[in-house]
Amino acid sequence: MNRKMIQLSVSLPTVTAGRIALAFVAILIAVQAIGQMPAATNAPANPARQGGPGGFGFGHPAPLPAGVKAERNIPYVAHGHANQVLDLFLPEQPSGKPLPLMIWIHGGAWMAGSQANPPVLYLAKNGFAVASVQYRFSQDAIWPAQAYDCKAAIRFLRANAAKYNLDSDHFGVGGDSAGGHLAAFIGTSGDVKEMEGDLGNTNFSSRVQAVVDWFGPTDVTLMAQQSGPRSMIQHDAPNSPESLLLGGPVREKRDLARTANPLTYVDQGDPPFLIMHGDNDQLVPLQQSIILAKALIDAGVEVTMKTIPGAGHEGPEFHNAESRRLMEEFLSRNLKSAQ
Repeated sequence: MNRKMIQLSVSLPTVTAGRIALAFVAILIAVQAIGQMPAATNAPANPARQGGPGGFGFGHPAPLPAGVKAERNIPYVAHGHANQVLDLFLPEQPSGKPLPLMIWIHGGAWMAGSQANPPVLYLAKNGFAVASVQYRFSQDAIWPAQAYDCKAAIRFLRANAAKYNLDSDHFGVGGDSAGGHLAAFIGTSGDVKEMEGDLGNTNFSSRVQAVVDWFGPTDVTLMAQQSGPRSMIQHDAPNSPESLLLGGPVREKRDLARTANPLTYVDQGDPPFLIMHGDNDQLVPLQQSIILAKALIDAGVEVTMKTIPGAGHEGPEFHNAESRRLMEEFLSRNLKSAQ
């Protein structure tokens, strides 16, 4: 196995984050300003909450690339929550063989966002199918509901692989921010029984064969101490995104936080990881990705880590030609070459 780690400069130059990051910051500031959210419930989510301005998958569906078709709002849990749906993007011209699948999980602090506009749609023109998963938000159900939902979505796709012409042996998962956390968690906890839940097609596996993690949190109990003086979030506050995910202040929920930490489940059987993080991220500290990469490498897992100089949380650096090429080469190597 080819094991490598690409790590660029980790200095912290004084640059401003991209406009997408600023839109996301506005959401977090608003949440912290209004204080603790209402208690978690299993009541259906308001569908209007699935949209909104800004990045991280928010907003109405964008025009599809030429040659790509979409099937939207597919329930992956029968008679489930309003957010337990996914969108599937396939080439209009049917493939002569099953397609490897890239599953994207959107960010939004585990409390907002939409599956409508995954940033990897271009892959559907290059020999992949793409799925984009919605999940219950922290104001609807606390951790591990989000893990259960995403794993149920993967099992649903594997159970319906023949219907959608998917190669069930070659599934990748990726995500940005909160979605990056969920993707990394899925990558290290595949088929860990106590973290699978009982939703949907439980006789199928939730394992994946490749992981792409964009600036996702990992050990939320360390985020406050890893944050620099310009951090835009007080991570240990009772109304921080991490505290809302856990249903209480991070410092009081350490046992639950450990179950949400991808590092808890790392072993040598984990799939290859591509980790990308900006060194000017003032929302999720770069160190969160570094400790994940180190744990994976120590376990003998293939890791490619790209630290993007000057990049904040999200931004055009993650969507330029170089980053697209890196992701497509990584996914082709791990999802196509073994077909």
